[in-house]
Amino acid sequence: MEDTHIIELYFKRDEAALQETNVKYGAYCFRIAKNILESREDSEECVNDTWGQAWKRIPPTVPESLKAFLGKIVRDISLSRYRSNHAKKRFNAMVVMLEELDSCLPSDFDMEEIYEKKQLADLINAFLGTIPKEDRILFVRRYYYGDSVKDLAHDYGCRENYISQRMLKLRRKLRICLQEKGCNK
Repeated sequence: MEDTHIIELYFKRDEAALQETNVKYGAYCFRIAKNILESREDSEECVNDTWGQAWKRIPPTVPESLKAFLGKIVRDISLSRYRSNHAKKRFNAMVVMLEELDSCLPSDFDMEEIYEKKQLADLINAFLGTIPKEDRILFVRRYYYGDSVKDLAHDYGCRENYISQRMLKLRRKLRICLQEKGCNK
């Protein structure tokens, strides 16, 4: 079913919207949640919570891209669940991924403040606009969607070491870009 038809079902408050959303985007949302949480049960709960949030937000929101709209919701819910679980010291994969980026980020930034003000997001988006499309896709898949190096290597038909080295080069470029913008580590 086309996204416009699914959105129409939401506006009509037809529960078939949830079924169609799950059919079309269930696996996509589950992959995002699973990359962040590593727990099937938690991931399934986050996907279900995503359908609830979509139901609450559509209407009044009319998403330009239903896929991106749902991806952002499930990512936010999953990160919130991750923070809750991490406070209990239960998960480690997201820590590893975020530690990879840590060397690029200035130590004097208050991450909560930056997140709220979206300053860091703006700087990273500007950086992404300066790199080739394939590198941009790799960066977003790794650091936004949380895809593993192993999965990226498999999808690109190369060795994990090659992807790791490529990601290292991208992080170095990001660090230089941030330093040039006055963000010193």
